[in-house]
Amino acid sequence: MTFEEKANLEKAADGMSLSAYIRWKLFDPTSPPPQRRGAFPVKDFRALAQLLAMLGQSRLANNMNQLAKAANSGSLPVTPETEAALLTAVREVAHMRSLLIEALGVDVMP
Repeated sequence: MTFEEKANLEKAADGMSLSAYIRWKLFDPTSPPPQRRGAFPVKDFRALAQLLAMLGQSRLANNMNQLAKAANSGSLPVTPETEAALLTAVREVAHMRSLLIEALGVDVMP
């Protein structure tokens, strides 16, 4: 296959893997096309499942919203407990970010 032929195939595949596109065109062109691959395919399903479980159990979004409202109204007391709660939330978000990066196999700049 020439470079141009391969480029034409990749363009026609429109995000599908070439093997899936070719099999579909050869063996089942009347059916709907196969699903396209994602931009960041999952590399670690276990890490992704762990992250989703953490998000499901977390009240993080609600808690952060309450903190933002209290901060905007001036009623957020700055106590050691408040600081500890915020630092815990920051650690949890950082951990979830790490799990997501690992699960998706994404390279990030330091």
